[in-house]
Amino acid sequence: MATQLKPARRLHILIAFACIYSVWGSTYLAIRYAVATIPPFLMLGTRFIVSGIMLYGWSRMRGSANPTGRQWRNAGVAGFFLLVCGNGAVGWAEQTMASGLAALLVSVLPFWLVIIDWVRPRGRPPKPLVIAGLILGVFGIFVLVNPTGATGSNGIAPLTAGVLMLASLCWAIGSFYSRDADLPSSGLMRTAAEMVAGGILLYTLGVVTGELRGFDIHRVSRASLLAVAYLTTFGSLLGFTAYIWLFDHVSPALAGTYAFVNPVVAVILGWAIAGEALTARTLIAAAIVIGAVALITLSRGTGGREAEEVGRGTAGSGEAEPA
Repeated sequence: MATQLKPARRLHILIAFACIYSVWGSTYLAIRYAVATIPPFLMLGTRFIVSGIMLYGWSRMRGSANPTGRQWRNAGVAGFFLLVCGNGAVGWAEQTMASGLAALLVSVLPFWLVIIDWVRPRGRPPKPLVIAGLILGVFGIFVLVNPTGATGSNGIAPLTAGVLMLASLCWAIGSFYSRDADLPSSGLMRTAAEMVAGGILLYTLGVVTGELRGFDIHRVSRASLLAVAYLTTFGSLLGFTAYIWLFDHVSPALAGTYAFVNPVVAVILGWAIAGEALTARTLIAAAIVIGAVALITLSRGTGGREAEEVGRGTAGSGEAEPA
């Protein structure tokens, strides 16, 4: 209970929450600046390889065992769903989409977690409040994207919106896989392995899709370089370390509240710093979607293992899915 915590521990919890709320919410804007002059898959691959190697070294120094061959293979599968399909889609989409809108679209992760947990073998049907949250969330996405036209009133191409929705689905699949597969017991080592494996896959995807052709490192802007450095250090290392610590000291439902705080931060930062449009339709849709995510997250938070699945939705990259 919070009243039983020592003042120093309460301060640490507050600092950790401030970190994951602000840092993870800001990664969407950082990605937008990074992909302005750096191809998305090469950028993300480099980011995760570097941060993964640093986290691996730190974990080994703290006494974590080296992953087995089987665990490295499983880390590659998890990294494919979480980082290649998840984060890779965000980087690709933010070449043409505002960072705040991308954050709102991928915030539907808890929807997919509920649905997968429902339809899988021996799955559990959601509670009435969770069903209400699903319906509310679908309506919010409809308001945001406005699929009645070729392009929504916010300039959202339905194809791009669909890719981001599928990215959240892949992140949910990867989250379940990461929970059940044979992976290192240490959360830090597990994430390090997934970062390294996923980063290599992302970099390979960038090469295969021709991102190296015509890429001139001398044309990379200072803003892009600073954004990559920020994503690598603050987004992946500091943010995830704070989250892992927090998940061990508060309830999973409380730790999972980042899922509906980060989009708010992303929308505000995109508007205040990058001059992204903030229309009445966006504000209304944001309120609906975030309310739905909050309803699902907190309703499932009383269910023990269900809440753990929401909380571990960021196990692969240390950010709110999937920036």
